[in-house]
Amino acid sequence: MSLLAWLVPVALGMGLAGLLAFLWSMKSGQLEDLDGAAERVLLHDTDDAPLPDRTPRAADGIAKTRSK
Repeated sequence: MSLLAWLVPVALGMGLAGLLAFLWSMKSGQLEDLDGAAERVLLHDTDDAPLPDRTPRAADGIAKTRSK
């Protein structure tokens, strides 16, 4: 029974903390533009360049492996 005396207030406190975090995010505008990020993924941006080829070389301090 004493365990419930600890668990119930802890659970209520965590629920209250989650509710306060949600209300803070609503007030600060964190949830304003839900579709913007999803649409930005689909847009083609020509400024993006492919990453350079980073194959390991002996000059980089990585030993070459021989294929037999």
